[in-house]
Amino acid sequence: MTMAFDAAGEASDEALMVLYANGDRHAALALTRRITPRVLAYAARLLSGDRAEAEDVAQETMLRLWKIAPEWRQGETKVTTWAYRVATNLCIDRQRSRHRKPQMTLEDAPEPTDGAPGAEDRLQDSGRMAALQAALSELPDRQRQAVVLRHLEGMTNPEIAAIMEIGTEAVESLTARGKRALAANLSGRKAALGYEDDGHAG
Repeated sequence: MTMAFDAAGEASDEALMVLYANGDRHAALALTRRITPRVLAYAARLLSGDRAEAEDVAQETMLRLWKIAPEWRQGETKVTTWAYRVATNLCIDRQRSRHRKPQMTLEDAPEPTDGAPGAEDRLQDSGRMAALQAALSELPDRQRQAVVLRHLEGMTNPEIAAIMEIGTEAVESLTARGKRALAANLSGRKAALGYEDDGHAG
């Protein structure tokens, strides 16, 4: 049975996986559109803003997801948890196999078109993102993963623990140390970046 695309958009990730395993193309399309942008953004943050490599990671993650779809057991784990875990491991592999690339700086922000509406605002936003990415790039890999998952992806500590395959206490420790290091990296630019330390460790 094939689900209409509109209905597929309302289904859970896990339900869509089961439908896809049974040959529902609408379910596959809905799940791809839902998960791929999140995995792509996550991978880009872990890979120091390297968009090309992040796209490769996102594509490989989804290919692996489709390969295991026929064996998917609903209720065992969340689709997003599985996808982020695979993306994390793929990013780690790429980080190990390449030389450290020059970090992004504020000068790397693209220049807006002269006279374009909102050009100054876009330059400021791109500068903020470049500075944040540069600061994230300076964190140790595991701290960066924990900080990105917790504070940029909005995941809970148990979810992060499942993705990183560590205990929740280790997640809390990595997140706390990562936040402190990130704050130090952004010292003097917090106000401009809109970054505020809320004082919470996890």
